[in-house]
Amino acid sequence: MESGSARLTGAEFASLMAQLGPWPKDRRIAVAVSGGADSLCLAWLARSWGRPVALIVDHGLRPDSRAEAEATASLLARLNIDSQLLTVQGLHAGAGLQARARAARYAALTEAARRAGLSDLLLGHHAGDQAETVAIRQAGRSGPAGLAGMAAITHTASLRIIRPLLGIPPARLRATLHAQRIAALEDPSNRNPVFQRVRLRRDLAHPERGACAAASLIAEARNRGRARADDEAGIAATLAARVTIHPEGYALLTPGPIDPDALAALIRGLTGAPYPPGRQSVRRAASGSYQGTLGGVRFMQAGRRGPGTLLVREAASMQAPIQAVPGCLWDRRFRLEAAADAVCDCALGALGDDAKALGRNSGLPYAVRRTLPALRRHAALVAVPHLGYFCGWTNGCLRLTFSPSVPAAGAPFCVLGLGDA
Repeated sequence: MESGSARLTGAEFASLMAQLGPWPKDRRIAVAVSGGADSLCLAWLARSWGRPVALIVDHGLRPDSRAEAEATASLLARLNIDSQLLTVQGLHAGAGLQARARAARYAALTEAARRAGLSDLLLGHHAGDQAETVAIRQAGRSGPAGLAGMAAITHTASLRIIRPLLGIPPARLRATLHAQRIAALEDPSNRNPVFQRVRLRRDLAHPERGACAAASLIAEARNRGRARADDEAGIAATLAARVTIHPEGYALLTPGPIDPDALAALIRGLTGAPYPPGRQSVRRAASGSYQGTLGGVRFMQAGRRGPGTLLVREAASMQAPIQAVPGCLWDRRFRLEAAADAVCDCALGALGDDAKALGRNSGLPYAVRRTLPALRRHAALVAVPHLGYFCGWTNGCLRLTFSPSVPAAGAPFCVLGLGDA
């Protein structure tokens, strides 16, 4: 991966960013910065393009981590880059440490960006990281979608995660820092061979076979990514033509067979599940005549709502009640928007059997009504916003929005065009 060691120019970076817009007028964006060369170079390049706010996460996993995070903040200050230092607590050594640390890091970054009013988060993943990702997924026998590697843009509930450097070899980033006489820090865990990614990085750095292997992996990611983007665009078109998704969290599917991939996406969109059901089960359900449950969704005749199939959240699979706090997501589907004092001592869960006596004139089938989110205080039902039910409620600023953690059809997989920059 050491080919192409010319520094990355501001004009090239601006061209990359132009492909990944739209951007706010003031170009104020968040950048995740570890202090390593890749993220530090990204922050430096973003400074010449817009107004970055660097977010530094201290996992507290090593004795020196706090001092390193503070040193990174000091370096960014000298570069005239605003920064925030975020602390993650509760992590400990053991199985799945990297995955747990990654999840905690993204949670901290997302919350910090939300508090700062930022909707775009830049990450410093480069071509070498992409090659390693594809190699890891090959070893894990990933399917075609996984072999597309990382997307240049990933949409979450509150952020666009942007990876503008996916087509850039890491040597070019280091050359850019060297030209500016900026010294990066190095995380010792990046040299620990106990981690699979570190071993792959060492293999891809081999002077004879590494460059060819990396180039092949990156080419595969690019080709698979374009195919995935086409597939996802097709799924979105199918769902737009065949499905109506209602704000109460159910869907109506027009009669006839449907593409299994589109049905799998719809099921995920109605449940927020991270993975679709088994492919063979989805194929059977996609025939157009299926009645039953699959992947946490109940398939039933639409009845008075017209021809077709009604897809409703399976009551037995829903999440148990949770404490109601502003911004919480219940059952991976409904997000609560309310003032903290308005929902004090409330639990958020399914309406359940109370639907027998409530909402009969709403036009919603009982199977749908019992899956609606409801607020209870000390076990007493106080609010079911989708049915317009409020018992003694004085605060009108309450919303429960259908916002599944996985959309049925989000933006298609994004492949950056400047792959050979």
